[in-house]
Amino acid sequence: MVSRATVLGMEPSPRPPALRVMQANTAGEREILEAFLDFYRDVVAHKVLGVGDQEARRRLVPSATTLAGLVRHLTTVERNWFHRLTGENPDLPESSWALTDADALGALLKEYDQACAQSRAAAAGFALDHVVPHPDAGEVSVRWIYVHMIEETARHAGHADILRELTDGATGVLG
Repeated sequence: MVSRATVLGMEPSPRPPALRVMQANTAGEREILEAFLDFYRDVVAHKVLGVGDQEARRRLVPSATTLAGLVRHLTTVERNWFHRLTGENPDLPESSWALTDADALGALLKEYDQACAQSRAAAAGFALDHVVPHPDAGEVSVRWIYVHMIEETARHAGHADILRELTDGATGVLG
């Protein structure tokens, strides 16, 4: 299988995400949160590697959930939550699941990877207790954003797991 780094034109990570989670077992709170979030981000990306554009768009469940749609949705979620910290107003699609004919899986993965990198950079500048306004909750802390993003990404990693198995039978955390 081709690595995510190869697909994205990057150097392979010297510290695989699963290993990073295990090495953070006695780390501080922030490093643990970052390690788990990066782990689930990588699980999602690995779940779609090796799948063609057509298969990634194929609807295998009654909802609009597809492998490509999951990547698009999680890109939108990254931008929505972490960019609150910078005060940016990202241009978010009306439907985070909608795909166009031009949406190739490789491009969606690159966009997701860029959104994750921007999220890491945005969060790095704030303490976990820092709060930002939220239209429904009043305000949320950076800690809350991390926990929510771990929950959101892990939930969709599970969806990707099932969709990938239905697509070609591939199973496993990073396969």
